[in-house]
Amino acid sequence: MPTLSILTAAYAPSAGFLPETIASVASLEMPPGWDVEWIVQEDGDTPVLGRHFTDLPGVRYAANRTRLGIGGTRNLALERASGSLLRVLDVDDLLLPGAAADLIPYFTDNRIHWAVGQADDLMTDGRRISWDPLIPTGLVKAGAVNDYAIENGGNWPIHCAGLTARTETVRALGGWAASITDEDLILFAALSEVSDGYNHPAISWLYRQHSGQATRTDEWRSKSESGRRMALQRAHAARRLKLAIDHNSAPEPGEAVREFRVDRALKDREMNEYL
Repeated sequence: MPTLSILTAAYAPSAGFLPETIASVASLEMPPGWDVEWIVQEDGDTPVLGRHFTDLPGVRYAANRTRLGIGGTRNLALERASGSLLRVLDVDDLLLPGAAADLIPYFTDNRIHWAVGQADDLMTDGRRISWDPLIPTGLVKAGAVNDYAIENGGNWPIHCAGLTARTETVRALGGWAASITDEDLILFAALSEVSDGYNHPAISWLYRQHSGQATRTDEWRSKSESGRRMALQRAHAARRLKLAIDHNSAPEPGEAVREFRVDRALKDREMNEYL
């Protein structure tokens, strides 16, 4: 059965709204014939969130047991994903019931390697604030969102926290960047430069605004300029090198993801003779 992998990089200090996030995943409506798995990867030296996922069907929880940051944590979740499509979900955000059923059908078009729905901001008092799309909805040609970012001082018109994408494409591009900020933009800059996407017009998720967000910290804001510059550099490099995806080779959305066997590192085995 084709599978959508929801990837969540969890961190306890930012997980105060986790029960609501869990409820939103439980209410997700899948297209006929599709399954869903939720890959939860907890960052931090002392994991405490596993108890929330005990006995929940379809959840695969693991803990880093060290502090890696969101990029490294997302990549560890990506390594465990078995779905041909993935959906990013932050630990404090909410999926609306149609978030998967609305976007998955776009991937039957081999040109489409990513898709996003619109998001309302969810305020702490329960209010929802809507925003008009910054670029036209519908098919988004490769390079179009980066054109917008270049013209608007490194500000992208797509919210990457709502990204759905082909798993193989994300892996081919190296997953999330090793940056303490904007690791999602850096990936998305490459993804949207080499492939077409779809900007779905309907609201499909809620982006929670609260004081505990990592993006509100002084550290994050002080480094965001560097993160967004890295994203522009990556987009520019992909454009200069004329990198592109052969749409004829794109796997079907339901195609099985290949599993690989990994043995102990050869160098470690050889060094045992000298230790």
